[in-house]
Amino acid sequence: MKNFIYILFGIIILTGCETAPCECEEKSNGFVERTGQAIMLGSDASVEVVKNIDNAWRARDYETLKSLVADDAKLHHDDGRVSTGSEEFIEAIESDYNETIAEGNEWDWVMNFAFAVKVSESENEEWNDDGEWVSARFTTASDEVFEEWYYILDGKLSWWGSAKRGLYTE
Repeated sequence: MKNFIYILFGIIILTGCETAPCECEEKSNGFVERTGQAIMLGSDASVEVVKNIDNAWRARDYETLKSLVADDAKLHHDDGRVSTGSEEFIEAIESDYNETIAEGNEWDWVMNFAFAVKVSESENEEWNDDGEWVSARFTTASDEVFEEWYYILDGKLSWWGSAKRGLYTE
């Protein structure tokens, strides 16, 4: 009888520790018009790519930057310029650097935040559901604020858009 109790107790412990697989739906918060897709949180991996881009950009480490930008990437600057691929992007960054230094400003900024979102899968191949979007805000040493979106696909920057705005004064 004593052995039976030990065996029963052992079975209870072993089965009590088993975790059931989660068949939960991914949480979503938002929508994409006309696609039926939902917006969900993305991954830390995409945010890390953006952080690596930012570090290489600030350090003017163009070899690292080249490795993080897709060859056919479309990159929209806050002043209306559009770069295609890493070479044009790097030329634009170097031009911005030279202009910033010539104006007597510091080549530095802070990434205030970044977060990734993605859209749910779609049965329609025309709708984009392969990568993740990262939103980031930057404040420069001269108090300029940039709101940027990065589209990360297969670990590389595929699309980027930057908008400059003033500081909130209230």
